[in-house]
Amino acid sequence: MSPHLPSQRYLSTRGGSYGFSFEQVVLKGLAEDGGLFIPEEIPKLPEEWSSVWPNLSFVDLAHHIFSLFISPEEIPSEDLKKIVERSYSTFRAPEIAPLVNLDEDNNLHLLELFHGPTFAFKDVALQFLGNLFEYFLTRRNKTKDESQREHLSVIGATSGDTGSAAIYGLRGKKDVSVFMMHPKGKISPIQEAQMTTVLDENVHNLAVDGTFDDCQATLKALFQDPETNSTHRLGAVNSINWARILAQITYYFYAHAQLLRSGRYSPGAKVRFCVPTGNFGDVLAGYYAKRMGLPAEKLVVATNENDILHRFWQSGYYEKKPVHSQAASSGLAEDGVKAHEEGAKETYSPAMDILVSSNFERLLWYLAFDVYEHGDVEEKRKVAGAQVKHWLEELKSSGGFGVDAEVSRKARQDFESERVSDPTTLETIKSIYSVKTPAAEHGASRGTEGTRARGGYILDPHTAVGVAAARQSTERQPKDTHHIVLATAHPAKFSHAVELALKDNESFAFDDLLPEQFKGLESLPRRVASVARSDGLAGVRSIIRAKVPSMATHVTT
Repeated sequence: MSPHLPSQRYLSTRGGSYGFSFEQVVLKGLAEDGGLFIPEEIPKLPEEWSSVWPNLSFVDLAHHIFSLFISPEEIPSEDLKKIVERSYSTFRAPEIAPLVNLDEDNNLHLLELFHGPTFAFKDVALQFLGNLFEYFLTRRNKTKDESQREHLSVIGATSGDTGSAAIYGLRGKKDVSVFMMHPKGKISPIQEAQMTTVLDENVHNLAVDGTFDDCQATLKALFQDPETNSTHRLGAVNSINWARILAQITYYFYAHAQLLRSGRYSPGAKVRFCVPTGNFGDVLAGYYAKRMGLPAEKLVVATNENDILHRFWQSGYYEKKPVHSQAASSGLAEDGVKAHEEGAKETYSPAMDILVSSNFERLLWYLAFDVYEHGDVEEKRKVAGAQVKHWLEELKSSGGFGVDAEVSRKARQDFESERVSDPTTLETIKSIYSVKTPAAEHGASRGTEGTRARGGYILDPHTAVGVAAARQSTERQPKDTHHIVLATAHPAKFSHAVELALKDNESFAFDDLLPEQFKGLESLPRRVASVARSDGLAGVRSIIRAKVPSMATHVTT
């Protein structure tokens, strides 16, 4: 491990695993102690970054950032550049993630992250992750005969977008199979069609009789199941995989660079990022960017009515407290609600209907490391890992935990939070479409149809949550503060909520939403296997074994 810098070595948030390489954490996904991998140190930006990085393309910028976290001993720089180029060659917009202005008077901008193959922000990470899997396995298998080749069985659980993005990132990859679980009948038709119409031999869709949380529970059980791990190498594509967080760091720097080049930014003005948040991975990437040195004043966590994160920033308590009300049950089944366990509210932004945010664990580790000072760095790491483990055990046993006032204060240094209701979400979609905005005419959107029509810009409901949060934040900030909202999905993926918001607008037509790639998608042939609720872990394990031969003689780490 000596050639690796501290930012290129990895440890577990729960204190039981240290000294892992980038390749190991990418292929493992989850640490053996159940924790998530993080770099031993967050790298600082090179001195020339402020003069060089703002002028780089997205691909070149990604290469610079990834190189800080990946040793050239693992992936030579030239190879890494090729992986990055291949990953983003599939995007429709030449900028990959264009920044468009939504409200000139209030310095409100959108970072469009839906120009990838499946029209969702997750493509930015999962196209990269799929190519990483293929690169590492091709290298490992280079001198092996067929009987000794290593094979990765990628397991995922999705309430919609992760599944299609992972499948499109992994389809056709050599020595990789993907098994994607989704709650049967509880995701939107477009999302289901995007997944199940992919007929590549290495792609396996599993419709689970249950909720998204049932799928998540089976996923975690598989990674901790000795019987499965003794015969198959399992890989993760959910946002627990560190490579997904790493890939998302790039677009924070790229957004800042585009703002500087836009001519709208005045030196010294504050910049805030507003991020629609469910599993906490997207906004966590912004936290890494900020700690690296990106001049972002605050990260605004935008939640819907599933507001466990908002309540944490308001009170210092992280608690699952199911609350049922008439307003909370107004989500649309057509757009994928009812995919979660009893207690999660059903909203118009279903991808954020999550009770517990899995990536929050990574932030908790940094908060504990910064606040609880005991001895040298190694001792502080152990203390942080033990504290995170304690908090999560309390969450599991009691449904929640509270943190010390100093931990809460530390969390508020980098973050604020806003909670957005369903009625406000619809009103935001309606008001943005009704007002002519620069974004509606921006040339970057030429890469993807369906986001602007008849002079108006069409938001998906998740992005609308972010825009509403930015508007709330704007009211408390100086006039020259810039707010950048991460536009996480194309509106056609959640068309029923958009139609509901715009049903009284005579200028809107459903056909305005549909990109060419969506037309006829639902009529294509499909392949999907059903898993009964009673079969659980054993049922999914049997499907994996039937599709992928045992590797008991050569499962390595």
